[in-house]
Order: sequence, then structure tokens, then C-alpha cells
Amino acid sequence: MWGDVGDSGDFFLIHSFSNLKFTWSGTVPSFKGQYEHSIDEKGRVAFPAKLRKVLSPDAQEQFTIVRGQSDPCLYLYPENEWEVVEERLSKINSFSKDGRLVKRYLLRFAEDVALDKQNRIAIPSEHISYSGIQSKVVFIGMGEHIEVWSPEKLSEADGTISPESIEEIFERVLGDNTENDGA
Repeated sequence: MWGDVGDSGDFFLIHSFSNLKFTWSGTVPSFKGQYEHSIDEKGRVAFPAKLRKVLSPDAQEQFTIVRGQSDPCLYLYPENEWEVVEERLSKINSFSKDGRLVKRYLLRFAEDVALDKQNRIAIPSEHISYSGIQSKVVFIGMGEHIEVWSPEKLSEADGTISPESIEEIFERVLGDNTENDGA
């Protein structure tokens, strides 16, 4: 059942699965769009105003920046979203080889950063080297986090995907694939 809650502007959702009920009220900000900015010699880059507008007050203008998982980019998590990641990490079995690998790879390259008075973020030099960032930075909104790319590396990554493969991927991930959802 979908519906509006009065004139509050908040969205309200109730979905029922047998005895399981999920209720959500409120709005969830989502990072989206692409923004290119120059980076200075100290690694400082202006944080895009449109992304700042959807930044949750819970983030307190604090972020955690980590290496991308398989792409030569960086992931920028607002503090409140990073807390969700840390909660998931705390549930990983540290006695398993894969568990240790995931924690090690993610946390060893995690750095806390914050917006300065000019709304800039200072990207650590190790992260700049890893991502191949030189004079420009591209921010890409990814819902709950932001990807940070070198324009050249992003262009290379985009060049490896054909329009046909994009269509196939969208169909596989977002299409009506009832054989995989148990219906």
C-alpha cells in the first residue's frame, strides 16, 4: 500500500509479507548527478553544492573516503552512511579468511575527511595516487555514497562498455527477472 501522509510532504510506505511488516516514513536524500571540479596542489577540491544540499545533518559535514572496490576511483561516504558500513563490517567473521580480507582491504585505506570553511574536501595523497587524479575530479552521486574519479580514468572505464552491454546489464539488474526473485 502506498500513500501520502497528510500535507506533510513526507512519503509513507507500508508493505506486508505474510506476518512481516515494514514501515518507513520520511524522505531519504539520494546523491545523484555528475560534477567536475578542479583540485589544488594540496589535494583540496570543492564539494559540489548540489550534493551538499542533500547531505544529511547527521553527517555533520564529515566523510570517510576509501578506495573503490575494483575501479580506480574513490568512495566517499557521509559519516552517517559510513556508520552503516561499519555496522555491517562488525558482523563479518574475522576468523574467516574472506572476512579478514574484506575488513583489511576496506579499513586500511579508510580516511576520515571533513568539509573546510570553503566547503572543500582534502583528498589524501595516497588516494590521489591510487585513483590517478591530477588536475580535475569528477564526483558521481551513487545514492548513499559518492564516487570520486579522475576524468581520464572515468573516460577509460566508460569506454569499455558498449551501449548494447549497458542495455543488457540494465535489463539483468533492473528488469523483470522473476526466475531469480523466487516468484
